[in-house]
Amino acid sequence: MNNGQIAQVLDSIGELLEFKDENPFKVRAYHNAARAIESLTVDLADVCRDKKLGDIPGIGKAMEEKITELITTGKLGFYEELRKEIPEGVVAMVSIPSFGPKKARVVWKELGITTIADLRKACQENKLSGLKGFGEKTQQKILKGIEFHEQHVGQYLLNDAMPVAKSLIAWLEASKTVHRVSIAGSLRRWKETVRDIDLLASATDAAKVMDVFVKAPGVAEVIGRGDTKTSVRLASGMQVDLRVVTDPQFPYALAYFTGSKEHNVAIRQVAQKQGLKVNEYGITRGSTLIECKDEVEFYKALGLPYVPPEMRENTGELDPKKFPQLIDYKSLKGVFHTHSTWSDGTAEIEAMAEKARSMGLRYMGLSDHSKAAAYANGMDEARLAKQMKEIDRLNKKWKDFRILKGLECDILPSGDLDLSPDILGQLEFVIGSIHSRFDMPEKEMTERVCKAIANEHFDILGHATGRLLLSREGYKLDLGRVLEAAKQHRKIVELNAYPNRLDLDWIHCRRAKDLGVMMSINPDAHSTSDLENIEYGIATARRAWLEEKDVLNTRDLDEVLEILNG
Repeated sequence: MNNGQIAQVLDSIGELLEFKDENPFKVRAYHNAARAIESLTVDLADVCRDKKLGDIPGIGKAMEEKITELITTGKLGFYEELRKEIPEGVVAMVSIPSFGPKKARVVWKELGITTIADLRKACQENKLSGLKGFGEKTQQKILKGIEFHEQHVGQYLLNDAMPVAKSLIAWLEASKTVHRVSIAGSLRRWKETVRDIDLLASATDAAKVMDVFVKAPGVAEVIGRGDTKTSVRLASGMQVDLRVVTDPQFPYALAYFTGSKEHNVAIRQVAQKQGLKVNEYGITRGSTLIECKDEVEFYKALGLPYVPPEMRENTGELDPKKFPQLIDYKSLKGVFHTHSTWSDGTAEIEAMAEKARSMGLRYMGLSDHSKAAAYANGMDEARLAKQMKEIDRLNKKWKDFRILKGLECDILPSGDLDLSPDILGQLEFVIGSIHSRFDMPEKEMTERVCKAIANEHFDILGHATGRLLLSREGYKLDLGRVLEAAKQHRKIVELNAYPNRLDLDWIHCRRAKDLGVMMSINPDAHSTSDLENIEYGIATARRAWLEEKDVLNTRDLDEVLEILNG
């Protein structure tokens, strides 16, 4: 089992223990161990072989034994026994927004509810309102959560699908049965969520490629197999479709199967005006094939510049006059919105900084939580002052890197910031975010955010809508007014790159660009590995047509500080 799979098992154990109403410290130990493993940059199997699992923070003797069992056998008896104790349908209920293990346990034990369907029926029949901790409003919230869950069932986060696709690409390449192979579909366009993974390969012998594909690690079931397409289901439930074409057909097929459908329709319209026909097998004029060796030549044959996959949504990308110079991974010179063990992060400040530095970044804005976020060990004025001294000490270590003093400061329901103006004025930047009272009416929530933006100590609006992809809808907010307020007060809006947020979405990021509102691509990192979230932020920025000039952290440190102090 790899690091991610082991972390997932430990997280699941934590959830199952919550169902059993176990000691909260025991529950937290499993979740913390999962986070620690996710943040590792080395293979856990190597750590286990070297007998150094106990060196990982949060991994005690008992946890070490369980992880060793997982690594050596691929199974864990303790986990399997827990799963037998709690019905699968009860566990599935926690996928409903705002319906955690404690609530699931109550309805299971008190009412014998073991499926989401039974839960919906019980809400509709008003059977939950008599339970302790439940009521009419709770029932309506659960029904709304079930509706949200059903709308998104079968979808996967970008960061769940992309690593799987890349590993399958590597598997096929290593087999030497393919000439070329690529991710296709919505995943290649870096959509926030996907329903399946599309792969495209070129080969001389398609049957040999299919033989290799169905034996890939993680394949649980072959759904269908034909001469040119095979579909499998992975152990995770995710479906993967592989198409195989000849190598000359590959550029046309890649363009076609990448999509989007709307982009493909626009491409055909461009072709028709030139007397050409386009499909997945080629570009033709009459019976003559226009040969293309790759997608660059594909677009050139149509008189178009190459359109990066992220832009292929038919939002004007075929107009050469509008074509931007998209930001890329190398564009970022620093990051903001990072957390350490001073609040709810899993790594010390120095470790976070060294990771950022190893990525080629020149600065890192540290922004642990403020005191209102008590659940995240938020800091008061005194602790923040101590942290600033620690940052001063650490900054003496490097000549080529700097930690910026910041804070993710709660925007209170009143619209005020959580800490005093005096301490906020000593920071180099302040990210203002909402972490409470998500249920405020749209007008009040909008006023709350706009008031915070107008605060002289406010610099960056964090995860503007509060959405959690596949888990929670964003709170009600007039984003038009919020972006106008950011423009008026010359404040920055975050593109939160954490994969289950990606907030703002690409549509509103583009709206911000059009208004002239500066963005900042931030990882919202709670571990060293989370710093790599910027990959997903960059992809979203490219979908929004953002250029270097649109993004704060593409600039050198001196210019960044000038903008923040402006």
